[in-house]
Formats: sequence, structure tokens, C-alpha cells
Amino acid sequence: MGSLFDGIGGFPLAAVRNGIQPVWASEIEAFPIAVTNLRFPGMIHVGDITKLNGAELPPVDIITGGSPCQDLSVAGARAGLAGDRSGLFMEQIRVIREMRAADLRRGRTTEHIRPRYGVWENVPGAFSSGTPKGEDFRIVLEEFVRIAFDSVYVPRPYTGRWESAGRILLGDSFSLAWRVFDTQYWPGTPQRRRRIYLVVDFGGTTAPTILFDQESLCRDYSPGIRTGQALTAPTPAGP
Repeated sequence: MGSLFDGIGGFPLAAVRNGIQPVWASEIEAFPIAVTNLRFPGMIHVGDITKLNGAELPPVDIITGGSPCQDLSVAGARAGLAGDRSGLFMEQIRVIREMRAADLRRGRTTEHIRPRYGVWENVPGAFSSGTPKGEDFRIVLEEFVRIAFDSVYVPRPYTGRWESAGRILLGDSFSLAWRVFDTQYWPGTPQRRRRIYLVVDFGGTTAPTILFDQESLCRDYSPGIRTGQALTAPTPAGP
């Protein structure tokens, strides 16, 4: 796994607890780097994301990133993806594109192209950021989809607002799912802290399974979009 906007290593910690090796991380602040150097001594620090070339990074199966949220948060000035900080999301897209293009040139195909998975984390304010409201989240979805399908357009939901969970399926070769989690429902984190978690499977249909595992929920999920359609489908949220 490679971790962009690494901070103090939240994604690497989750990775090692699930048998995944964090290979490299991108972070620019000295204190978080010192923390992860101590906790993950084998993880390479590759520096500022704006100076990275995905084709030159060690290829990994998963690239994670919690791009800066200040411009998307309802507590901020709401500059959205046009802001200097939250706009760094596009650097995450660029790095993934470059790595996948390099793997394609190496002769890897279909589900074997790395990274197979992308993960994005951010504040629920992304659902209402942009003009019109919610346009920024539509762009996030579309940018991830276009890594695999250049010309696909992702529409806004017919209700005009984004639900707290949903998915996109394109045949049997691409899936994307998102869901809002609240830390107050997790052991050891009593405060309310809601975050969007978005998972992309660039080579298969596992993204909804990863986020909507039936064994972890108290209800069933209704069907999303039909296979082959580039549509967004709301999904009832869990606790």
C-alpha cells in the first residue's frame, strides 16, 4: 500500500492490522513524519505529493489518501476543489493514473494493473460543496471513474443531493462505493466524527463488498445501478 497525505499514519496502521504492507508514504510535515518513522520504520517517505511521479514510485496494490478537507468543510470558507488545499485531491488522481499507465506499459493487464484499489477519505461537507451544491463530490466520483474509463460522465443524483452511502458499477471490471462512518460507534473513540470513506476497485466488483459487508450491518442494502450503467445509486446508510 502507498499512503498519500499520510499524516501520522492512520491508513498504514489499518493496513498492518489487516496483513497489508505499507510500502511508502507522502507527507510534508516534520512531526507526523517523525511519528511514522518510529512506528513504521520500513516504510519509505517519498515527500511532497506535488513533486511525485506515479510512474517512478514503487508500484503498490492500494493507494490511499485523505486529501486536505479545509476547503470542503462546512466550517471553512468552502472554496471546494478549487481551493489550494482540497484541490490537492487532483494530485492523488494524477499519481494513480501515472502508476497504472506505467504498469500497463510493463505488460500488466485487467485486474493485475496496479494500483488495483484506491481509497479516499474526507468530510461529509464534500456532499454539499461546489456550485451547484454537491458538484465537488460529483467531480470526485467522475475523476475516479475516468481513471479507468476516460469518457464516462457521472451525473448528479436525481434527488439533487448525495446520500450517505452509494455505489457505481460498470460491468464486471469496475466498482466504486462510498459510505459515511461515525467514530462514536467504534470502540475507544467516543467523540462524534463523521467521515466519508470511498473505495474504488479498478479491476472488479469488490468495492461494495468492502464497505457494505453484510456481516457488519444491521440491515440489507438495496440494489444500486444495473451493470453497465454509469449512474450513481444511493444506498441506505448503516448506524
